Amino acid sequence: MIRLALLTSLLVCTVTPALGQPPLRWGGDSEGGAPFVEADPADPSTMVGFDVEIAEHIAAQLGRPARFVQIAYASLDQSARRGDFDIGLSGIEDSAGRRASVAASVPYYEFREVITVREGDRDRFRSLADLRGRRVATLGGTMAYDLLLQAERDDGITAVSYDDDVHPYSDLLLGRVDAVLLDHVLAERAMRRNTGLVTHPEAVAVGHYIIIAAPEQTALRDRVDDILRAAMRDGTLERIFRKWGCWNEDQPALYARVLGAAATDPSATAPAGVPPGTVGRAWEALPRYLPSLLSAAVVTLVLSCAAMLLAVVLGVLIATGRVYGDPVTRAVLTVYVEVMRGTPVLLQLFVIYYGLAGVVRLPAFIAALVGLGLNYAAYESEIYRSALEAVPRGQLEAARVLGLTPLQTLRLVRAPQAFRLALAPMTNDFVALLKDSSLVSVLTVVELTKQTQIFATNIGSWLVPGLLCALLYLAMSLPLSHLARRLEDRWKVATP
Repeated sequence: MIRLALLTSLLVCTVTPALGQPPLRWGGDSEGGAPFVEADPADPSTMVGFDVEIAEHIAAQLGRPARFVQIAYASLDQSARRGDFDIGLSGIEDSAGRRASVAASVPYYEFREVITVREGDRDRFRSLADLRGRRVATLGGTMAYDLLLQAERDDGITAVSYDDDVHPYSDLLLGRVDAVLLDHVLAERAMRRNTGLVTHPEAVAVGHYIIIAAPEQTALRDRVDDILRAAMRDGTLERIFRKWGCWNEDQPALYARVLGAAATDPSATAPAGVPPGTVGRAWEALPRYLPSLLSAAVVTLVLSCAAMLLAVVLGVLIATGRVYGDPVTRAVLTVYVEVMRGTPVLLQLFVIYYGLAGVVRLPAFIAALVGLGLNYAAYESEIYRSALEAVPRGQLEAARVLGLTPLQTLRLVRAPQAFRLALAPMTNDFVALLKDSSLVSVLTVVELTKQTQIFATNIGSWLVPGLLCALLYLAMSLPLSHLARRLEDRWKVATP
């Protein structure tokens, strides 16, 4: 009995500290999918992937339970600085800019940037130089995107940025792009998912995956480095990567370099936290990014104006049909308005660009224009319909008495007054459309917000890029608002 009590006390003393430890919150993006992080198909409430297993191994070595925190891939650096998680890993690429903004671990995996093409182009496109004048897809804010931007300047390649790693390959099959440049882990996964594609094994460049933490968390980063080095020595990382089919001959050489550097200088592969001056670096980088931001602002303005013009034309037709049409016409148009207003514009953009690709393959800009125009036409039609119905019936009766036809009444009496009433809400809608144009980046259109995100990701700060982006949006929207107010004042009628 005494032995049992002593054993129980020993177990309590041993287990209680572990149970009392706070969870190790690790950030990742499950949208990235396997083999990095994805929801387990058998149990969507749990995550699986090699980064999941590495995070759980680190948590176990720290004596803490692991807790996953969903963070969009493009926001991992910013979330690390905010302290939204303790460590972040989700195929995060090593870079000088990233090491200058967060506490970064030693590399734990080496990847190759490789080119994927359609099978029929296997011999024609083997390098970036072969793709001169062609469209090449990749993920925005990555090492591959930086390589394509350089190739865009040097070789005339058109870099096409995506927010995920699935649609670059599906668009490659559809012929919307001529090649995809991404790391070999993603390329191999795409090969298993698609037929008719081939990936050249030659590396365009070599990069590494790392773990990140908040800038001030250098002690935690150092502890993570020790755990990673131990996992390299005892084969833990190799077992994890073999399980997920990602182990290759590049990894032993990487581990030898990491362990060798640690033996001579433990800090050689893990520089101390973040030096001050992130905002200063942003201002230094501004001249390089400003032309791209201004170009993206032009894209935003042209797209918004064209989409608004389409929305106005369609909105007028829909409103006229609902006011003057027969019951069937009114019913059909009402269904259209309710469907377009009741579903997200982002979903509509996906359906038009990706869902209808098997029927009609619209260019990204045209698909964005059509999607925004059709969506806002529903809202505009309601503005015009209410404005038409707000015209006093006495004036309509007077027009009829004077012998005007319904078309003449609409053109000469009803429409001019309705336009004056609709001007203010039309202006509001245009400003809203200007901002909603940021959604079209999902269709590979690099507009102002997307270019700002790329700028912020590359320099590791949102402060300067965000302020500049806001100023550019204001510069585009304020003149229109001022013009609308002047027109309202000019057309204002005196009330008795």
